[in-house]
Amino acid sequence: MSTRAPFTVAVIQDGVLATPQQTLDATVVRIRDAAKKGAQVICLKELFNAPYFCKKLDSSRFDLAEPVDGQTVTTLSKLAKELQVVLVVPIYEKQGPGVYRNSAVVIDADGTPLGVYRKMHIPHDPLFEEKYYFAPGESDNPVQPAGLRGPTAEAGGFMVWKTRYATIGVLICWDQWYPEGARITSLLGADILFYPTAIGWHPAEKAEWGTAQADAWRTAQRAHAIANGVFVAAPNRVGFEPEAGTDGIEFFGHSFIVDPYGRYLAQAGTDEDTLIATCDPALIEYTRRNWPFLRDRRVDAYEPILARWIGH
Repeated sequence: MSTRAPFTVAVIQDGVLATPQQTLDATVVRIRDAAKKGAQVICLKELFNAPYFCKKLDSSRFDLAEPVDGQTVTTLSKLAKELQVVLVVPIYEKQGPGVYRNSAVVIDADGTPLGVYRKMHIPHDPLFEEKYYFAPGESDNPVQPAGLRGPTAEAGGFMVWKTRYATIGVLICWDQWYPEGARITSLLGADILFYPTAIGWHPAEKAEWGTAQADAWRTAQRAHAIANGVFVAAPNRVGFEPEAGTDGIEFFGHSFIVDPYGRYLAQAGTDEDTLIATCDPALIEYTRRNWPFLRDRRVDAYEPILARWIGH
């Protein structure tokens, strides 16, 4: 069995304030509180310091993007070093002129930014116009910003980082519906998959579909934990965010942390909350010995999955 020490994670479920700086300041307070309660690895929601700006096309919103070495990551790197915590910081990244990404920066407990995961699957739905704002992550030798160490392991654009406390994988929101991303990231050695998220209800659909949508969101990710024998943690945002010319979006929260059996270690409702749970790597080994899904994979038979469609 594993002799590695258990690690304690936190996910922060919250909304946004009037400005990015106000949101950053409030997030610092939440991170300090989570660290005080024992959290060692802390993950924020998708695009944590901005409103969800993808509800319509507006070129001025490219101004919200910032480089990885900008104020936000610099501030949180100093905080990570002070508190000796690992941070997963999802930001709107300006990689270069005209190239913008939906990204997450992993900062180790010594304050060193280790690298950047860039969202691989980009949705295009009413009120989720992300293809306009984000280039997808690269599937072949993704470029890391200068001065960053990069991932411990990488395959096809999916990555893991060996941090002080755990080996972590990060996927972002729409990625959570794809078992391929979870499987590859797990095979790279992740102890836990983090899914920072911004998902919510269209107000006109909530009465008919709201419960089913939230349940499907959690069920899909719990299945990743079970199928891969890993811990999974998903922080979602909360609150109603209006948008002129639309009905807005109500972000439904329901953040959670589950173990390799898909059992809830912590779960939230629709209010702001910080979830904290301790994850024992020994349970990963135990689960995979008794449910040897990775051993029994037919890797010789899976080439058809590379096709977009194989039906007639």
